[in-house]
This record gives sequence, structure tokens and C-alpha cells, in this order.
Amino acid sequence: MRHFAIVGSGPAGFYTAEALSKTYGEAARIDIIDKLPVPYGLIRFGVAPDHQSIKAVAKRYDKVAETDGVRFVGNVAVGDGVTIEELLGLYDAVVLATGAPNDRKLGIPGEDLPGVIGSAAFVGWYNGHPEFAALSPPLDEGDAVIIGAGNVALDVARILSKTRREFEGSDIVGHALDALEGSAIRTITILVRRGPHQIAMTPKELGELAHLAAAAPIVEAEDFPPAGDDKVLEDRGLAKSVGLLREFIALDPAGKPKRIVFDFFAKPVVIEGEGRAQRVIVERTQLEGGRAVGTGETYAVPAGLVVSCIGYATPMIPGVSYDHQDGRFLNDHGQIGDGLYCVGWARRGPTGTIGTNRPDGYEVAEQVAAAIPPGSDGGKTGGAGLDRVLCDRDIRATDFADWRQIEAAEAEAARPGSPREKFVRHADWLSVLGR
Repeated sequence: MRHFAIVGSGPAGFYTAEALSKTYGEAARIDIIDKLPVPYGLIRFGVAPDHQSIKAVAKRYDKVAETDGVRFVGNVAVGDGVTIEELLGLYDAVVLATGAPNDRKLGIPGEDLPGVIGSAAFVGWYNGHPEFAALSPPLDEGDAVIIGAGNVALDVARILSKTRREFEGSDIVGHALDALEGSAIRTITILVRRGPHQIAMTPKELGELAHLAAAAPIVEAEDFPPAGDDKVLEDRGLAKSVGLLREFIALDPAGKPKRIVFDFFAKPVVIEGEGRAQRVIVERTQLEGGRAVGTGETYAVPAGLVVSCIGYATPMIPGVSYDHQDGRFLNDHGQIGDGLYCVGWARRGPTGTIGTNRPDGYEVAEQVAAAIPPGSDGGKTGGAGLDRVLCDRDIRATDFADWRQIEAAEAEAARPGSPREKFVRHADWLSVLGR
């Protein structure tokens, strides 16, 4: 028998469990450990609540969790409740699939002012992450600024723009829905350091902005190179996104009270305000060798709320080598050290789609199998040993049956048309289980 621990129950963790289960068959015992009492990580707390079709991938993870030999162990914080060294003593291999839930800093003056929020925190707020449930972002001013050129920036802009009716069918948490319904924000400016040809926004997410009931995207024709230059774009998705931006130029915003303004060639340099964020000082840029270089021209953009969407970092774990520059664990194609591996964003940084994690997980599983051939027995205690450690420390883990009970309670509490009303605090989850 071989015993494996996967730390993190998001997409990378479940794909790795799937791969190890297929590789080792009945000889595998796999524990998927998560610090939260509930599974799915990014799917539950990162994917936009109005993108239910994407969240449906959790059904595949359900099948993995219900596979013989696979166990979900929630409410256990690795690095705190149990150490990496202890896990390596209990399991034949440990795979870190902790994702990248921490916001990267902007690195500019004023980013610590009230009203400046990282996207992980803001997305966590409307998605019901317990660390951000009490965030209370300022929505009382008419202007908001989003910094970033990727899909997360689009998600934030869309969530800030939608009417309550447009959230029907989503699982946005109730406290966020109520706050957004009363929002005073009317202008949302997306600051992008470079131009339309350098965005990381995909067509599906970008195209949604053209169909909002109360908001219109605003794009200036002067920000684009000649239309013929679009032909040099080798990435078909990017070419389609640029085409959508060009279509936005001709849209008539009349009758829609909100504006989503794309401000290209715009580099934030300072956030100013008296006791809170009130404006972002922006420097106009130009492209030199593909890089955004400041021109010295500056201007102010009003902003009572600033959401930074410039990337994420993996949290450090004591005893694990870390790459501070890229915000991930130091690894060689997924291997950190003897018996210790990483997958997903913890391995390669916050890049790729949810599906990108599948081949990533399978590749690391192949490395594990090469180091630990199927059919051998390492004599480790695995989950039984972990259970003894948790019992000694009075840590009460949750399992997948507990999750099913929580899931049923969330579905029962849902408002009409919503699949669930997420509980957002540990106490709420555990109270469902009678703890």
C-alpha cells in the first residue's frame, strides 16, 4: 500500500488525486487535505458566481472524492495544525496544491489607504470566503478603478455593474448582493499599462460586457493601431478579444447609467486621498520593445474604490523552499525535494485556465510513480497516522460526508433561483454538523 497526501482541494489537488488513483489503483490511499471545512478551493471561492457552467466541473471532483481510497480531510491547516515534516513522515509522497490565494502588492504609494483592495479579497468577499466575508468594500462613491489587464479585472467590473436581476441563477453570497444593489458606483475605469494587443482578456469574458443591462463598455479608437495590424496577432483568442474591443468603440451607451471605461497605456503611480482612496494618479505610457514606458504625462482618475487585479502569490509554508520573485514554491518540474512535490499555481504561478491543472497534475503523478513504483510498499501509516495526530491535538477534521451535509443545508437556504446560499464562517459550517 502507498499513502499520498495532497494539500489543497482545488482543481490542481483533485486532478492530482485522480491521476494518482488511476496510476496506483487499489494500492493507493490518498488524503486531500484542506484548511477549510469545505472542498473545491478556486472553484468555490475564485470562479465568478455568475459563471455556473465553469463551477460545474466540481461534479467531476465529486467522483474523485467518492473513489475508493480517496478521502477528503477538511478543517486541517498544514503548517499550523500539522507540519510538512510530519506529513512526510506519515505519507510516501506529499503534493502541495495550495494555489495562489494571496494578492500581489502594487508597490506604489497609497496602496494601503482604506478603499484599496486586492482582487483576491474582493472576489473572496462576493464569493463567500470566510477570510473576507466582513470586508465591506466602499461602494458609496460614484467612481471605481480596477487595475489589471486580465479576466479577473473583467470579473470585478462585471460584478460591480450588474443589476440584482442579472445575478439570478448565480451563487453570489447574500451580503454582497445586497451591498451591490445599493452601490453608488457609476463609472468603472480599467487601467491597463499597455495597449489592446497586450491584454490577457479572453473573448467570452470580454464579450459579456456588451450585454449588461445597466452598463456599457467605453473604448477609445485612438488607443488602437491600424486595423490591419490585428492580422499579425498569432493568438486567435487575443485576435478575437481585440476585435471585440474594436466593436465596443461603436456601441451607444445611451440609456445605461453605468460606464466601464478602458483606459489603455495607463500606469498607476500614486493613490491619493484624505483618510481613504479618492483618486489614482496615472502616468501615460507608450510601448518600447513591447514594454510600457512612462512618458512623464500624468493625470488623475477619481476612485472611491480601487481593486488591484495584478496577480497572486502562493502562501509560504514553513520548511518549504520558496521563490519570492514568482510567488510560488521553488521546484524542478514539480519536485521540491525528496517526497515533496507541488502542482498547479503553487508550481508554475497563477497562469493558465482551470483545465491547465489536469495535465499538470498528471505530470507530477508520473514523477511520483517513477520515484515510487506501483506495487511496492513503503510501510508508512498514512491517514491512520494523521488521524492520531489530529486526535492528539483536538483537531476535528471534516470529511466528504460532512461536506454533503453542508451542501444540502446551503441548497435549502438558497434564495429563489440560486443553487445555494453559501455559509461564510467556520462556525456556520460546523454548526450544520452539530459541532
